[in-house]
Order: sequence, then structure tokens, then C-alpha cells
Amino acid sequence: MAETFFSFTGQDMAIDLGTANTLVYVRGKGIVLNEPSVVAINSQNNRALAVGMEAKRMIGRTPANITAIRPLRDGVIADFDITEKMLRYFIQKVHHRRWARPRIVVCVPSGITPVERRAVEEAAYHAGARRAYTIEEPMAAAIGSGLPIAEPSGSMVVDIGGGTTEVAVISL
Repeated sequence: MAETFFSFTGQDMAIDLGTANTLVYVRGKGIVLNEPSVVAINSQNNRALAVGMEAKRMIGRTPANITAIRPLRDGVIADFDITEKMLRYFIQKVHHRRWARPRIVVCVPSGITPVERRAVEEAAYHAGARRAYTIEEPMAAAIGSGLPIAEPSGSMVVDIGGGTTEVAVISL
């Protein structure tokens, strides 16, 4: 009964918002989206023309007023508005129920400030999340790879991304 209710209210998603690529995981379906973290913007009206793979294909093939922007640098949001547009596009691409808003967990680098963490949560809320949470990337990598994070033994995790590389030792 509860499972039916939660499927009615929206899907649970995890988003790895990377400097180079963004991955979206949907509970029960696995990774359903893996696209470049790029947005093509019309600089005359600041309108997003394309996101992800389509925006990447436009690089070098557009007039001067259209620029491709990577809204994340060093694993954190460099352009809040563009990141929000990108997140909204990716969420709508995989979450087809407009009236049901998903719960979303977003992976963040372990060294970010509380202000940067809050910016990620706000971007997720503005993009359509019913609830937004953050998890540090090494912990998400450990959980995703099946490491025993709840046991009193240490595990070393190396998370190599397009903009950052993090090394962490995780233990109960």
C-alpha cells in the first residue's frame, strides 16, 4: 500500500551533478540518463536553447550569439540559473508525471561549504523536487558500489570525475 502511494506521489531520484556529465538514477530502474553538463544559451535573451547531448553537438556550429555553458566548475555550481535550467530539463526528461514531484538526492563534493550545499538544494527545489537532499560523492560511490559502509571496517573510495577527484576512507 505504502509503495503504491509513493509511486503515486513521484519517483525517487539520485542525480550526480558532474562538471563534465550528469547522471540520473531512478529507484527501480537504474541509471536512466547520462548526458553532458552543457547548456546552449542565446546570449541576446538568456534563453536555454538546448541541454545535454544536444547542446554539446551545437558547440562550434552556431552563430556568435549562442554559447555553450558548463554551469559547474570544480564540482560546484558556478551559474545558479543555468544549473537550475539544466536540472529542470533532466528531471522532466526522466520524470514524466508533471503533477507528482520527485524526491531527489544530489551528489556533492565532500569539501563544499554550507552555502554551496544550500545552493545545490535550492537548484533542485526550483527544478521541481518535492524534497531535495545532498550526499557527499565518495559516500554515494561507496553505496553504489556495494561497499560495507555500515560495518566497522574501513574502505577507501577514489571518485574520479571530470572536474574533481576525491579520495575518502569510509568507516562506521
